[in-house]
Amino acid sequence: MAETRTAASAPASVVVALRGVCKAYNVGTRIETEVLQGIDLTVRAGEFCAVVGPSGSGKSTLLNIVGLLDRPTSGTMEVCGEHTTALNDGALTRLRGHNIGFVFQYHHLIGAFSAVENVMLPMLGAEGFPSAAMRSRAEMLLASVGLTEWQDNLASNLSGGQQQRVAVARALAMNPALVLADEPTGNLDTKSADEVFSLLRQFNVEHGTTVLFVTHNAALAERCDKTIEVIDGRVTAGVGAAT
Repeated sequence: MAETRTAASAPASVVVALRGVCKAYNVGTRIETEVLQGIDLTVRAGEFCAVVGPSGSGKSTLLNIVGLLDRPTSGTMEVCGEHTTALNDGALTRLRGHNIGFVFQYHHLIGAFSAVENVMLPMLGAEGFPSAAMRSRAEMLLASVGLTEWQDNLASNLSGGQQQRVAVARALAMNPALVLADEPTGNLDTKSADEVFSLLRQFNVEHGTTVLFVTHNAALAERCDKTIEVIDGRVTAGVGAAT
């Protein structure tokens, strides 16, 4: 159940702010394609937002832009308190690594690594060497997603639902302010999909983690605080709210 916000509450801090953001590919050629068109979007701390729209509408491109995996062609953007337009690649990598977690439709685990080793990877990338503290946090996160018994199993030996729960734990390894989930339940059965959604919702409520959750599942979208609809590269934000 989402927390009810009252008119007397102080507004939450802004985690994502896009102003006039456009994204085009093959710029300056005869096959130039504009995918995102003049997007204005604000997402505040603690919001759990569904990102919906037809295939090819620009949802994944939007997440790539917000997640600092790609740069906009024009417009300005603020992510986790940083104005990102002028940041170089190294600064973007550091900002992304410490503040943003990702959960994809395909879990992208390393099959030859154990579950706990996969969860440790973001921390290893930030610190440069493994430590007992890293493993302890990874074990804690796997316990929180119900995988203590399987923490030392190779990722390749886990079920699809278990692998995606490992991916959720990995996304939370750095205690990010923002989690971007791109169709994380798309390849799962109904029960596993509900479990993954509930895990993300749990961390959202308990830790104030902001979540952008791309989905084609209308039932899951209805359980989010806000719906961001993407159609033909344009965004409508703040449609509906869960209480």
